[in-house]
Amino acid sequence: MTENLHPQRTEIGQYGEFGLIDILTEQVKLQNASSKYGVGDDAAIMNFGDKDVLASTDILLEGIHFDLSYCPLKHLGYKAAVVNFSDIYAMNGRPTQLLVSIGISKRFSVEDVEELYQGIYMACQAYGVDLVGGDTSSSMTGLTLSLTILGEVEKDKAVKRSGAQQHDLICVSGNLGAAFMGLQLLEREKAIYKGEADFTPDFEGKEYLLERQLKPEARKDIVETLAKKGIVPTAMMDVSDGLSSELLHICKQSKCGCRVYEEKIPIDYQTAVLCEEMNMNLSTAALNGGEDYELLFTVPLAMHKLIEDWSDVKIIGHICPADEGCRLVSRDGNEFDIIAQGWKHLSGE
Repeated sequence: MTENLHPQRTEIGQYGEFGLIDILTEQVKLQNASSKYGVGDDAAIMNFGDKDVLASTDILLEGIHFDLSYCPLKHLGYKAAVVNFSDIYAMNGRPTQLLVSIGISKRFSVEDVEELYQGIYMACQAYGVDLVGGDTSSSMTGLTLSLTILGEVEKDKAVKRSGAQQHDLICVSGNLGAAFMGLQLLEREKAIYKGEADFTPDFEGKEYLLERQLKPEARKDIVETLAKKGIVPTAMMDVSDGLSSELLHICKQSKCGCRVYEEKIPIDYQTAVLCEEMNMNLSTAALNGGEDYELLFTVPLAMHKLIEDWSDVKIIGHICPADEGCRLVSRDGNEFDIIAQGWKHLSGE
């Protein structure tokens, strides 16, 4: 029997994903000149000549990150690839190469794996990314996906989370909360289903929410438009774990505070309707739902006019000094601390 070498046991959930990463990487020091920026953002930055190279990796576990009872394998493959592309766009870059490794149990057939890869191929073709390698292994716990994405960005044009400055505008693309409500819809119909042979799920009028959950898109168009407008954000990241969580990441790494206005947060009509139908708080869904893969970024106040005229981007607040905290201003003018209540990896929440 293996002895317990660490009698003082600390549960991983006590720290959560980012707390654990801080502990594991606090002693890491970059040793190579080509390693420009390491742990701590959506992607690492490496210098290999005329352009900087970006790299990011992601792992998806059945039962934790996806449920195959309502997520088709083709959709899963597409989503798994796209959410990795999103990490590169969040650094103001362009994804170029993808590596995919999978762990598969005996319950999956060759046809199942082909269907999964059809989705991955579709995503690669849609975004101009090359699938350049990977690995396969047997698994005792269902399906596991591990993806590594490489990308490139013009030298010194990579945008990190740590560059937000006082008075910067806080901007977000698209709308928020739709993916989360799509998940609530799928979970509701799954609970009703209970194996009935003639069951027909009720998705009428809610197709947009399902698409946002099952087949999200990375905001390539936003990065391209930023370049056309001559805008390099001071900080940026994608909204994967929820707006509240991402705002706190930017403020922590930029050593600043923020004010975000509830009435400015963009929300789609179908999201609002389903929230009312399910008796859920609309702002909570938009702030904490996650998996929207929209881009959250900050720009100098002087760029207000350029952003104001952009129909698919909304200004939702501004950056303020760190001692003023991170606060949400409600529709009636009251202020509340922004608290990350979205998906917390490794904490079981």
